[in-house]
Amino acid sequence: MAKANKDTLLDWYRQMVLIREFEETCQQLYNEKRITGVYLHLYSGHEAVGMGAAASVEIGKDHLITAYRDHALALLVGMNPNAIMAEMMGRRTGSSGGKGGSMHLAAPDKKFWGGYAIVGGHLPLAAGIAFEAQYNETGAVCISFIGDGATNNGYFHEALNIAGLWDLPVVWLIENNGYGMGTETDRAAGNPILHERAIGYGVKDFGRVDGQDVLATYDILSQAVDYCRSGKGSALVEAITYRYRGHGVSDKQYNSRQDMAAELEQWKVEKDPITILANKIVKQFKSVASSDLEKYHDQARSIVAEAVEFAESSPFPDTLEELYANVYVD
Repeated sequence: MAKANKDTLLDWYRQMVLIREFEETCQQLYNEKRITGVYLHLYSGHEAVGMGAAASVEIGKDHLITAYRDHALALLVGMNPNAIMAEMMGRRTGSSGGKGGSMHLAAPDKKFWGGYAIVGGHLPLAAGIAFEAQYNETGAVCISFIGDGATNNGYFHEALNIAGLWDLPVVWLIENNGYGMGTETDRAAGNPILHERAIGYGVKDFGRVDGQDVLATYDILSQAVDYCRSGKGSALVEAITYRYRGHGVSDKQYNSRQDMAAELEQWKVEKDPITILANKIVKQFKSVASSDLEKYHDQARSIVAEAVEFAESSPFPDTLEELYANVYVD
């Protein structure tokens, strides 16, 4: 694992802390009605999966595409936090002019093709993106994030089938957080071992990984990316993770059952991805103390506070011209 030197791990820690701070601030802003709308899906608890994936590819060359929880990937590919927060608040200075919002962040220049509101609707797009890379021999790979609930959707099976048939360079990354909205995976899937679905479509099965361990996640995804980049075909990885908030911010999943509240607390105490990485860094590098990591939390708070200030000082889109812009291509 040559990439996992001290500077790299500290940078991964910095980025994961920034994601957590950004997401928890979004929750607070939503509660205060400073972010409005019906939908807001947070990545708190998943940070190691996104970080491991982003570290395994070449940002700007390789492609990333996801579904609801896209804020983290937007940060990981290098989108400006100010523009992301402005988009969340529906401001003109947002990454999509304030008209896309939480689920529709994207950065074509960074080959980040965004989040999508239709469950599984992005999966055929991932296959198409991979087909373009294969057809034009760009050497690029696409990582497509998939929620465990979306693996029961027809899009999933159709996309994996064509990827297996044509050996498309796409890594299908299932983020299995145990629940499709509020339904346990084993109550929704005939075979809850989701990575085994790869076999039926001729996709390479890379198995399960502890999605709370960024090193393990990076390691397996690097292997999967290398497999796809070599032209051998498509790959699937199932990362076991957990979300600290409900499916969306208005979802009271953890408030409705005492056993779920206890389960959530257990994951936070025993399997928090940021704590796991911090412990690994301190144990492996004697020159780094736990107190040394506090600066990354301070930096994250400062970055996010600046983003909120920028967004709230930005204007709303307010003209008919802006409303209809980008609906059609001239």
